[in-house]
Amino acid sequence: MEGAPLSEAAAKASAELVEAGMLEGSQVKLLFARPGLSLTYVWFKSGYPLPRHSHDADCAYFIIAGSLRVGAEELGPGDGFFVGRDVPYTYTPGERGVEVLEIRTADKFDIKMLANNPAYWAKALGTVNEARSRWWHEQPPSGMSVG
Repeated sequence: MEGAPLSEAAAKASAELVEAGMLEGSQVKLLFARPGLSLTYVWFKSGYPLPRHSHDADCAYFIIAGSLRVGAEELGPGDGFFVGRDVPYTYTPGERGVEVLEIRTADKFDIKMLANNPAYWAKALGTVNEARSRWWHEQPPSGMSVG
């Protein structure tokens, strides 16, 4: 995954989030890739502040364990959803976090961060600061070890 250029404000906020420990709230592992197709495992820990973003490839999401909220919908194990190419989206992991499989129509794709509201970035930083110590002890809701 390649990051598209960020606005100056988003770049500054992203750097602050990483410094605060945001990367401790997620685990991403590419499971399979071939030209035109990829399968990725993602575990977002509870409350992970996933910024509104888009990708330049279609993606189907399948929830393995835990839960998430996308829009007004609460989804859990066995549920899925589709996000088309260049469609902005975000979701919020549930209280136990969420493990998803991402099936994309590309083996290489970008990520465009679209959250430009300073209030969003401030709230995300507060979430990371509050959750970081909790994230350290969280286990995947499936109970599986993903190394």
